[in-house]
Amino acid sequence: MLISGPRGTKDILPEASAYWQYIEKAARDVCSLYGYREIRTPVFEHTELFLRGIGETTDIVEKEMYTFNDRGGRSITLRPENTAAVVRAFLEHKLYAETPPAKLYYIGPMFRYDRPQAGRFRQFHQFGIEAAGAKGPAIDAEVIRLAVHFLQKLGLNELVLQLNSVGCPECRPQYRKALQDFLREKLADLCFDCQSRFERNPLRILDCKEEKCTGLSQGAPQMVDCLCDDCSRHFTQLKLLLTAAGLEFTFNPRLVRGLDYYTKTAFEIQYAPLGAQSAVCGGGRYDGLIEECGGQPTPGIGFAIGLERVLLALEKQALLPAVTGSLDVFVLPLGEQAQAAAFKLLCDLRQAGFTADMDFMGRSVKAQMKLANKFSAKFAAVIGDNEVQTGQVNVKNMETGEQQQIRIADLLNKLNTEVKD
Repeated sequence: MLISGPRGTKDILPEASAYWQYIEKAARDVCSLYGYREIRTPVFEHTELFLRGIGETTDIVEKEMYTFNDRGGRSITLRPENTAAVVRAFLEHKLYAETPPAKLYYIGPMFRYDRPQAGRFRQFHQFGIEAAGAKGPAIDAEVIRLAVHFLQKLGLNELVLQLNSVGCPECRPQYRKALQDFLREKLADLCFDCQSRFERNPLRILDCKEEKCTGLSQGAPQMVDCLCDDCSRHFTQLKLLLTAAGLEFTFNPRLVRGLDYYTKTAFEIQYAPLGAQSAVCGGGRYDGLIEECGGQPTPGIGFAIGLERVLLALEKQALLPAVTGSLDVFVLPLGEQAQAAAFKLLCDLRQAGFTADMDFMGRSVKAQMKLANKFSAKFAAVIGDNEVQTGQVNVKNMETGEQQQIRIADLLNKLNTEVKD
């Protein structure tokens, strides 16, 4: 019986890998422009890290984590997101001792037990950045600008940037009370999850996707009206910086994000052509997270972009690059004596930086030439037993059909002129 892949996972086949490499290269190129360095953390961490870092009342922790006990009896969780893991590495390896802010980026798989749908899997991939050590709004603006820059570099221009401030521990209690007062008489009509959130984390009710809860929370007090002076100044200055950078944004008072560690800035970038599942990027400031994970009070901000969602957007808009997979040279050995010479030529071509291949299945000459066409080879290099004796090779230009016999020693010079120039 054939064993299929687990539900919610997807094999990335060779023909699709080129698209992933294209997206990942764009991410690395943009991060390099902004001075962000790559960090790679393990795909699993101690469960406690996510309980403390993400928040025990979040949907991720309560419903979506892949958690198990290892053979040593330790509770281990496949990472559902990477900010907490980066913070752990930041502290464990004393990256805070370097010149702040620490600018880091990551690309890799995350794991959440969620209902699979278009662009949403149980193993999914994220590109994200984290900047730790700077508390002013300028770093917020840079992080948001980097996210937009990356998406626009890929050709996604119909972007909607949504912005909010979720306050800080000083001003949030006032808003929490105002929101609870507004929702109290509607509590019985809220969904089960929102009833549970009412005491533990009422801000999450604004993030509920249930249509009934969305309607009941309409007209709720806005966090922006309860901000302390520091948060208010931060938010005002951020909007000025984004405007100066030419970034349009929409104020969304319901944007609270799904993680407990956010403070002050919260943002989301949507790509309208995706329809209902239009969010491609989410992020915000987390000034208390590093302290929560055992470090000194250190401000931080970051974002995560779902690469499956980005790939879906590029496919829908026909923005993915053409993948040719063409060869520079296809080598055809004719006869047993020619096999060794052909294989040596193949190795020399690859060592010189040319893409080259040959038949390994014992096909006929006609079938080998068809294979050269299938691989879109620019040249076919034919070596028979006679050519082995004379040290020559027959070279055919697969586009023009022109053929010539040259010394094997001169083939690299010819290719350097006609392929690399």
